[in-house]
Amino acid sequence: MRFSSRTAVALTFSTISAPAMAESIDPAIPSIRTSAIQAPAIQAPALPAAGIAPPANAAEVTLPGAEAAARLEVAQPLAPIACAGLAAPGCETMDIAPSGQAAADWDLSDLRRREALAIAPDERGYRIALAEGACRGDCPMGPPTPAKRAWADHVPGEYATHRGFFKQAGTITTELLLVGAYFSVQSGSKFFKETSSFHFHDEGWFGKNTSNVGVDKLAHAFNTYLLADIIHARLHETTNASQGDALTAGIMAAGFMALNEISDAIEPDAGYSMQDVTMNIAGAAFSVLRNTVPGVKEKVSFKVEIVPNDQFYTRAGKPHYAQQRFMFSLKGAGFPGLRRTPLRFVDLQVGYFASRFLNEDRAAGREPKRHLFVGLGLNVGELLFGESNSGFGKAGRAVLDYLQLPYTSIRYDTTGRLGN
Repeated sequence: MRFSSRTAVALTFSTISAPAMAESIDPAIPSIRTSAIQAPAIQAPALPAAGIAPPANAAEVTLPGAEAAARLEVAQPLAPIACAGLAAPGCETMDIAPSGQAAADWDLSDLRRREALAIAPDERGYRIALAEGACRGDCPMGPPTPAKRAWADHVPGEYATHRGFFKQAGTITTELLLVGAYFSVQSGSKFFKETSSFHFHDEGWFGKNTSNVGVDKLAHAFNTYLLADIIHARLHETTNASQGDALTAGIMAAGFMALNEISDAIEPDAGYSMQDVTMNIAGAAFSVLRNTVPGVKEKVSFKVEIVPNDQFYTRAGKPHYAQQRFMFSLKGAGFPGLRRTPLRFVDLQVGYFASRFLNEDRAAGREPKRHLFVGLGLNVGELLFGESNSGFGKAGRAVLDYLQLPYTSIRYDTTGRLGN
């Protein structure tokens, strides 16, 4: 039927509640908020079927299951349609009332079943989409489903399943107990040796007169960074990538390391070092940065290289630190433009290590050396595993993202040394 252009027409839903209307449109839709329409209903006379097509900007609302359907012009733009049925921040009430002139021009006999419109994901990757032809009245229109696109992507707080530090920490209680047990075993033996009262100790930073010429400070930063990354990898899964999981992991890692420092505070020849605590926080902060800012994890790594000595590997003490070289690696594989070139196997390195600071070196009067270097390193993880999706490939690539194999780099340092 067609209404005359002179006829003022209004549609009223005074007898249909919002939930009932939502159910008539789609059983899966919890509710649709509509503006109140006060105009009285007018019974339209039967008119010929031919009529004028609706304007191009008219949107169609399909009422599945209803014997009669109407094409309604949406008075507001369709931008807020993604909020339909949501009581979320930023969602506006949607007015589906037709204007009088537009209603007068409609041909209500031209009834065609239309599928729901497809809505593309927004810039944050969240979507409420009804794919064209994919459903007939049974597509959900509830809270949006997050679409994770990269490691650093996180679900914003309003949609996160676990908000806040304590809710996130509560998802990995077993893992936290295991970490606590590890530190207890590692440091607990100190309580059975000669101890002193709790005291602080100024260890210095990277001076030649310090015990380990700063290598131990980088070891603190790296160990905390590694622990934070391990905790975050687990939290990222258990909290469904909830926003703030990287910060939660960083706080936990720095906290564990600060508590572990207490074991040094009771040693007569050591003490609670604020320099160590500061480097712990720095390592945790870099983990948070790397797991929060998109692209950083793919492009930058904090690595340690362990160079074999006469005993191959020394577990503790000065010889242990003398084996270690720490570096930041800018990875060619992390840049899309280099992914299909040989440069994906090459890392640009900036790092530090020290030499000639062992007890025998100092006893012989040798001056410690500090080596700040730049160089090129082979990305062994990329070379061996590439984009492998196998469990072994992923594990190998992950380990080699923290470990630089010895003799796979060429470097030049501040002592004038060129080598590996």
